[in-house]
Amino acid sequence: MGAPTTPATTGTPPRPIPGVPPASRALTRPRRRFVAAAAALVALAAVGAGSLLDLRTPAPKSAAAPVGEFSAGRAYEDVQVIAARSHVAGSPANEQVRAHLEQKLRGLGLETEVQDTVAPEAGQLSGAAGGATLARVRNVVARLPGTASTGRVFLVSHYDSVQTGPGGNDDAAGTSTILEVARALTTGPRPRNDIVFVLTDAEEACLCGAAAFAASHPLAADGGVVLNLEARGSTGPVIMFETSRNNAKLVDVFGRAAPHPVGTSFAVEIYRALPNDTDFTAFLDQKFVGLNSAYIDGGAIYHTPLDAPAAMDRGSLQQHGDNALGLAREFGGTDLTDLRSGHDATYFPVPGGLVRYPGWLTLPLALLAVALVGVLGWLTRRSGRASTGRLAAGFALALVPIVAAPVAAQLLWLAITTIRPGYAELLDPYRPIWYRLAVLALATAILFTWYALTRRRIGPAALAVGGLAWLALLGVLLAVAVPGGAYLTTVPALAGALGGLVALRTRQTGPWPVVAVTAAAAVGVVILLPTVVLLFPALGMAMGGVAALVAVLLGLVALPVVDLLHPQAGGQRGLLALRARRLAVLPAGAAAVATVVLAGVGLGVDRFDAAHPAPTHLMYAMDAGTGQARWLSHESDPQPWTDGYVDGVTDVGDDFPGLGDGQLRAGPAQSANLPAPKLEVVADATAGGERTLRLRLTPQRAARLATLHVDTSTATVLRADVAGRSVPVEPRAGKWGFGLVFHAPPAEGVEVTLTVRPIAGQVTLRAMDASDGLDALPGFRPRPPAVGVVGSHSSEMLAVARTYPI
Repeated sequence: MGAPTTPATTGTPPRPIPGVPPASRALTRPRRRFVAAAAALVALAAVGAGSLLDLRTPAPKSAAAPVGEFSAGRAYEDVQVIAARSHVAGSPANEQVRAHLEQKLRGLGLETEVQDTVAPEAGQLSGAAGGATLARVRNVVARLPGTASTGRVFLVSHYDSVQTGPGGNDDAAGTSTILEVARALTTGPRPRNDIVFVLTDAEEACLCGAAAFAASHPLAADGGVVLNLEARGSTGPVIMFETSRNNAKLVDVFGRAAPHPVGTSFAVEIYRALPNDTDFTAFLDQKFVGLNSAYIDGGAIYHTPLDAPAAMDRGSLQQHGDNALGLAREFGGTDLTDLRSGHDATYFPVPGGLVRYPGWLTLPLALLAVALVGVLGWLTRRSGRASTGRLAAGFALALVPIVAAPVAAQLLWLAITTIRPGYAELLDPYRPIWYRLAVLALATAILFTWYALTRRRIGPAALAVGGLAWLALLGVLLAVAVPGGAYLTTVPALAGALGGLVALRTRQTGPWPVVAVTAAAAVGVVILLPTVVLLFPALGMAMGGVAALVAVLLGLVALPVVDLLHPQAGGQRGLLALRARRLAVLPAGAAAVATVVLAGVGLGVDRFDAAHPAPTHLMYAMDAGTGQARWLSHESDPQPWTDGYVDGVTDVGDDFPGLGDGQLRAGPAQSANLPAPKLEVVADATAGGERTLRLRLTPQRAARLATLHVDTSTATVLRADVAGRSVPVEPRAGKWGFGLVFHAPPAEGVEVTLTVRPIAGQVTLRAMDASDGLDALPGFRPRPPAVGVVGSHSSEMLAVARTYPI
């Protein structure tokens, strides 16, 4: 351990270290290896703890908090009213919620109105399940006028819920937050800019409320800044996960004005690439700028009956409100005439704030990281710590854990879901912490096993440089393909390279090399550890391999510290060498045992019971013309309860086009005495080979939605209008080549005008409506206490269809 140091900066060849082959030389060789390892690990643990503590939600404030502050206690009182029961768009329960919102906002002295209109879904997307989608929406809109407005700030959330749950978090959290923020803003000086509170309808159905407001409300005509508040779970930090493009100025405001700023440019990049949408999408379609925030942990209750007020973490609610109020005040006093900066920012949380820098620096920093790692490799070879061949081998072998860890994590989850198949229907297990720790232990086991097997032959220095080289190269790839995520590997690679260079230039047996590599690893911990923690709820255990990948990248940054856990390699013979090899595999063996234990504890602790029921999906569909009915489920591997209703697989697209295409599990059901929707011809005219049908589609029962489809073998649809609004005519595959879906249909029905070119003597149409609740159906057996409802928009749906030749 006390071998002389080899000069790295002279032109003379490096002196050999007696008894120690070059392959065994690390970047650091402290005399007191155990003390150095303990000190480094304690330091990294402290940094990691600080990073994770910074993600904690604030303590909720009681209803007695000062009037100018946000109080989760006051907001929770509104949560209890809003989420007293399921309140899907168009339902009587939703009308009661809307009345409460109006009363609260008017009571604050705000200019309040209800925007009652018919709107298409955001972006007028067609091709959704069933076809082009519209809804009757009633948005609640209130305005706090500014003193000298330079623009408008919009606080947005949706007040409707899904049919399967009361929406205690999604989105009573956002709605109650806006009510409490509105109250706080009205107690102090009026802001400079107008603040508009927009509580949208029919978000769960089609984002139609937000689309209606953003596209047609007078207050939205000039655009503005949108702060959208959401929740997809029940707990966890509020993450600002989406922005408009060219977001640098917006992110700067977020970083300084939000009291608890949690958000990453990586999350923004990922969300932009996913097919997911919120109300924020509708505002982006209309060229607004803004920020989208949500808390997302506890996803097992998402869209289920368990999403009740009692499930809410009021710390998450407090963070939502603190951030929303701080941003509303900041944007309310800012000149809003130019918030587009011309580029996106790169940003990520660190203890005490948000690091941000211009996006145009992303590629130069990535290239600098590659250059510094290259210099580190050159000096490592020049100092005699690794040959060119071993550096190349270290680079090639470092790919092994990068690939093996995520693959192993996915296989682990496959094994767990084989044992507990109900997990396949959940975003995340009810109690996921044990499984998350198992994935991290598995990644650690793979990294330590790989290191123990390759360290002696290749050498610690070569492996450390090889790991940093992969991070640097990944940084370049991300800078080109996903610029907002490049910091994840670029910054740790820069820190690792600088730490390695310092270690090579200082006295190898002194403390400074250990300090340098520990400081470099600390940078990786600050950046990558919160990323791992946030990735688990964001992607769910089904994609736990992504978190495992990031965990391995963190391990590669920390390889010089990891090396301190191993005995000094090289020079040993016989029993000493055997003992060294055995000691080297101890960390890997401990991590492997931990993986098995943690997974086993997860299976033992997270059992399905009455409080945590197994999710099941079931719906009922009946043809009123033939009287034939069937049970349907989208469960690929039906739970035992569902298996009592369905057996084989069938395609229902021809019989129930309103349910969309695709195969479902099906089983015979008793016919119920339920009426089909009524389709009346209001007017019928033919001119120039075109036939124009004016129809009225009227559900004969309380329906959540109604659909109308045209058999395109009988007519080609040229134009279509619904409730006076033109809808896109885009052909669909299958028999029913044109379709419309209308959510929250009014009692008087919906008027549809179709201009078609007839092919046959009659035009054949298929009408369907859908309500919710299966309890009253013949043959339905209530779920046992430990069997629940999956969070799906078609769960518990009761559909009735009929064909009309006209």
